Amino acid sequence: MGAAAGRRGLVVAWAVALAASALAAVPATARTRTQTGTGTGTAARDGAHAGAGYTAGSLRRDLAAVRTAGGGQVNLVARLDRAGQDPLVVRSGSALPRDPEFRVASTTKTFTAVVVLQLAAEKRLSLDDTVAHWLPGVVAGNGNDGGRITLRDLLRQTSGLFDYVADPEVQDKLVGHFEENRYDDTPAADLVAIAMRHAPLFTPGDGPRRWAYSNTNYLVAAMIAEKATGQSWRELVEHRVIAPLGLRHTYIPGANPFLVGPHVPVTIDGPDGRRVDLTEESFQHTADSGVVSTPSDLNAFFRALATGRLLPAAQWREMRETVPYDDLPVPPAGRQGGYGLGIRVVPLTCGGVYYMHEGDGWGVYGRPAVSADGRRAVTVSITTTTALIDQERVDRAVESLTDHALCGRSA
Repeated sequence: MGAAAGRRGLVVAWAVALAASALAAVPATARTRTQTGTGTGTAARDGAHAGAGYTAGSLRRDLAAVRTAGGGQVNLVARLDRAGQDPLVVRSGSALPRDPEFRVASTTKTFTAVVVLQLAAEKRLSLDDTVAHWLPGVVAGNGNDGGRITLRDLLRQTSGLFDYVADPEVQDKLVGHFEENRYDDTPAADLVAIAMRHAPLFTPGDGPRRWAYSNTNYLVAAMIAEKATGQSWRELVEHRVIAPLGLRHTYIPGANPFLVGPHVPVTIDGPDGRRVDLTEESFQHTADSGVVSTPSDLNAFFRALATGRLLPAAQWREMRETVPYDDLPVPPAGRQGGYGLGIRVVPLTCGGVYYMHEGDGWGVYGRPAVSADGRRAVTVSITTTTALIDQERVDRAVESLTDHALCGRSA
């Protein structure tokens, strides 16, 4: 379901409850010339072409810090791509795939936002259009007013709509009865209807602009894109993003619970010592969370975005117009970033900014980021093995790794 409301920790809270429940009893090939290594071994040599002081050894050390922050109970793969140089790949174990597929969760929102902005550039919709204009009666009741929420509000998380993930019945369904609902494929419209049972957190235009993360926003945005084009969200992303960029290991499985390529199992240990496998599930099938990808493909996607291959200049500029957020740690640069239209803009210690969007799923956490000029991109994939992570600690460690990698210098 992607990042949860507020601190994005709701998914983690779910999985904690899952581990404590009776459910605990329920039983790619890397690019050629890619340099690889493990977090604890010496198989990878430092790259002769790493450049600017950041080598495979630097990446190994930074990834080891992420593993420590995760309590050592995680599998990790990090990939750094740099213009004109060989990529660096470091893994926490030599048995892990070099380019594993994983559910990117809320990083899906960047894909969805790109599609909406492409449609805006084509004048097939406007970011100033209200929800009620395209979807009359869908956002209504309990104080919800689609006539006061624009498409821009949805993409920038300033709509105030309740996050359907936080609904008590949804939590009970997915936490208290996970095994029965592992293959749940509730349609997006029904999930939005669940959110409409709740009053909004705020209404745009009432006082100062406010921000609150809600997965519901991206379901509604995708429904508008579908209404404007007559195509499904899945078709729009496949035809407008995945195929044009040649992302061979990126796909949208929909309700299919299986990953088709090399991947890392997602597991946690239950209170009785039995392992709970979270790998196969259909929950993440909608426009807020439904993409599967790999570190190499995510780097390619974000580099294409930063270098203007996906959006005209006007829409790319609008995508980077941000409002403050408060759900991630302050990065090493010492000041918080902002949330744009499906991306976060984060300051670097070496000056400038980078663009990213985290993804937090069921024991899987993805952290892709790209420098503003698109020359460097780094993705960290984190998968649980026995226990869930302290997300704030891990986020801080990943922020340091990202800053070092994109600035091209070791700690």
